Amino acid sequence: MSAAVTMERIAEASPRLKARIAGVFYLLNILTGILAQAFVLGRLVVNGDAGVTAANILSHQPLYRLGLASALLCVASYIAVTALFFNLFEPVNRSISLLAAFFSLAACTIQAFICLFLLAPLAVLGGAPYLSIFKVEQLRALALMFLGFYDQGFGIAMVFFGFYCLLIGYLIFRSNFLPRILGMLMAMAGLCWLTFLSRPLADYVSPYILGLGIIGEGSLMLWLIVMGINAERWKKQATAAG
Repeated sequence: MSAAVTMERIAEASPRLKARIAGVFYLLNILTGILAQAFVLGRLVVNGDAGVTAANILSHQPLYRLGLASALLCVASYIAVTALFFNLFEPVNRSISLLAAFFSLAACTIQAFICLFLLAPLAVLGGAPYLSIFKVEQLRALALMFLGFYDQGFGIAMVFFGFYCLLIGYLIFRSNFLPRILGMLMAMAGLCWLTFLSRPLADYVSPYILGLGIIGEGSLMLWLIVMGINAERWKKQATAAG
């Protein structure tokens, strides 16, 4: 079955099914994000130590490539969530739903682009003949620099995701087909991600904001998978919105 046919069937699906599909993509996004950030980069990258980081990448290349693939899949799954959420929340307020989609797609674009910085260390440390003009220490420093660029770009993307979560939280709160508590939790997650406006602050409170952010987004994800949405109320709100 082609991707176009699959997307057409999703577009024709009931609101409750769309919500559950969004929840599945949301789960995929969270799992791949945790895999890439915590279990791969968090394990292999040692801040400030180019030598150990380079040795970790070279000795665990399959794991590192898995992290890169997970980061890309994380982006792809969130694009699907964004498209489905736009359709689900359009009856609540089309303009705000469109604005939310803009923030999310901007963040996804940034995340997709910075994945190039994850690919760069493999090229720099790959031992290609044209790199022989550089010293080993210089190549290791370059690899760590590229990973630093990725980290900075990731922080910028999180700011956009913060605004997205705030807007989705507002739309949930104004809807009549999802519990308002989920809107409050999503807004809480958005405020957590907005701490990346100040990277030192985000790094300082990272254990707390990560936990609260995952609780906020995870609650919505679980509700969508298990309960979906109230389809009758969604249809009434869609009809009222014209």
